[in-house]
Amino acid sequence: MKLITGQDRKKLFESFKREALHLELRDFYDTGDLEKVERWKAGEPDDLEWLRPWCDRVRRGIAQGKSYRRACVVSEPLTDYQRWAYSVTQPNLDAGEDIRWIPRRLVSAIPLPGNDFWLFDDDAVVFGVFGGDGNVIERQLYTDPDMVRLCRNAFEAVWAVSVRHNDYKPAQQ
Repeated sequence: MKLITGQDRKKLFESFKREALHLELRDFYDTGDLEKVERWKAGEPDDLEWLRPWCDRVRRGIAQGKSYRRACVVSEPLTDYQRWAYSVTQPNLDAGEDIRWIPRRLVSAIPLPGNDFWLFDDDAVVFGVFGGDGNVIERQLYTDPDMVRLCRNAFEAVWAVSVRHNDYKPAQQ
């Protein structure tokens, strides 16, 4: 395991060849979005311009034959953060990212790593380790084939019970 920076992780997005898989396991993140969530809760419009860099990256990757899949394991009813995340997902889908939602109750029997991760081409896994406040504490890079296989298997098991974004209907509070 090697600790890496956000910039190191960004380089992996630039260099992977086939596929980037993202498993999200938390119901809340503080990645600079809390102000957006509060505006959303107040019913204020959002032009979603802040999503453009990611969506542009995905579009470029899709044009090169790459794929992006994201599986979001969520508690129901959804937290305000997850309801907001669900509401701003369409630009990602339009760019070509395949995003699915999985109620946490469906993953009880699936062995999962302890932290969110990105898996790049079955070559590298980057775990995002978050504190209780939702902030990233560290990013851990693993290239060990056993760790990569563990994450691939966990992701595919979750994906098998996932619900496409447009088919997922968040439970009402």
